[in-house]
Amino acid sequence: MTPSYQDLYWNSRDGLRLHARDHAPATAQPVGGTVVCIPGLTRNAADFDALAVTLTAAGWRVLAVDLRGRAGSQRAADPAGYNPRAYADDMLALLASQHIDKAVFIGTSLGVLVTITLASHAPGHIAAAVLNDAGPKVPRQALARIGKYAGKPLPPMAPEQAAAYLESIGKAAFPRFTAEDWRAMVARTFRAREDGQLELDYDPAVVRTTRPWVLWLLRPVLWRAVRTLTAAAPVLVVRGALSDILPADVARQMVATSAHARLVEVPEVGHAPMLSEPVAREAILALLDRVP
Repeated sequence: MTPSYQDLYWNSRDGLRLHARDHAPATAQPVGGTVVCIPGLTRNAADFDALAVTLTAAGWRVLAVDLRGRAGSQRAADPAGYNPRAYADDMLALLASQHIDKAVFIGTSLGVLVTITLASHAPGHIAAAVLNDAGPKVPRQALARIGKYAGKPLPPMAPEQAAAYLESIGKAAFPRFTAEDWRAMVARTFRAREDGQLELDYDPAVVRTTRPWVLWLLRPVLWRAVRTLTAAAPVLVVRGALSDILPADVARQMVATSAHARLVEVPEVGHAPMLSEPVAREAILALLDRVP
């Protein structure tokens, strides 16, 4: 099913024009509420198109955001503005612009850090949360792996070259992807230039301001934020069975912080599940049924 959405724009507190895909609930369905989807470091709102089809059919409005510096959102003049606190403030500005008091937050990878940062500063705005394949502790070797390609200069390329590139860096995480899957990933990752060649659809500076040693030092703070979140709202932790970003023991420790937390593992997928996998999709719908 082809996703249907309207482009939604709002302004950040520091004056950036930000973008989200606004997926309306299906007609004749009761509105369950609003789900805000936050993508990973170099990803964007398009990653949630398939999940949005499921959630809108269940009566939920889905706002899939482009974080600042990605896709349809304006790039920051100062790269220091690319940080979890600024992203969390952008989510609060989004809620205010739409007159939304509470929402369900679904965060993938960096989106997890944004969600728990939001929980530490404004937990009352979170009705429930899905933390997709990231947590308060990320192995250093996993961060080093991502650092080998994320934010690195990449020459413009043809679509088939872009698909081959994505497969070269992502095959271990998605061993069951077909050629069609990689082409679909190209459409969600690159944008076309005037000459028809493709380039990555994010500001490289979003990666340059991400320092692995800072994440390592912030572990105690991030664990407190997770405990704050799981004590306040229903939480689903999603882990790819092949993930090196969210180790199995860390995922178990996250859900052990509260009886409100659940864990689901997506088989044969690494970092990060697309959330359109049947086991992930069903677990998210079950979480939404628990939202007060």
